[in-house]
Amino acid sequence: MTKRKLQSDRGIALIATLLIMMLLSALALSLTMVTSTEERVADAYETASETFYAADAAFELAVRELALVPDWSRVLDGSMTSTFIDGKISSRGWPDGRARTSAEATALVTCHKTACTSTDMDERMAERPWGPNNPRWRLFAYGPIADLSATAAVDSAGYVAAWAADDPSENDGNPLVDGGEEGGSNPGRDVLTLLVHAYGTSSRRVIEATVARADRGVRVLSWRESR
Repeated sequence: MTKRKLQSDRGIALIATLLIMMLLSALALSLTMVTSTEERVADAYETASETFYAADAAFELAVRELALVPDWSRVLDGSMTSTFIDGKISSRGWPDGRARTSAEATALVTCHKTACTSTDMDERMAERPWGPNNPRWRLFAYGPIADLSATAAVDSAGYVAAWAADDPSENDGNPLVDGGEEGGSNPGRDVLTLLVHAYGTSSRRVIEATVARADRGVRVLSWRESR
């Protein structure tokens, strides 16, 4: 009976050992998953923060360069752009993923299509209720985030783009002219809207703002991050 009891105890010990090993393996797997998740969350937060600051830097650049443009109608009709222009965009492609070219990217932010007709641009909808005074976005500045620094101090694979458009509070019915006053005083004269997109490796941040010409440059009337 004693021999049988010892053999029975050995079997229980083996089962207990296996159960403990399974428990320790589960704990180790859980710890690995938690650590991996925290690393991914930290990486995503870092990328999102970098992308946001890049968008803000592109906005500041656009504001500085708009202050040097004497006639904002030249920005609205596309005849004048920023000095921050990506000369290799035709070979690298647009980073958005939905657009293949800068023209398609501009159409997407204007009418949510890769090509816009005049009817599309003037269509009244919830986010564009101004009809003929709807903003017609013009690409003003765009390029790799790394090129924002003249000293090449920024190490980033991201991309930024800033569009400018006529302020929709205008009443001239011509979004390619800043503050036409043929029909009288225009409340949107010397006022532009800006749209900035920053594309990170796994995130996109968007800034929308309204700026106005001031005695000493340009002042920001409104600024918000759009989701």
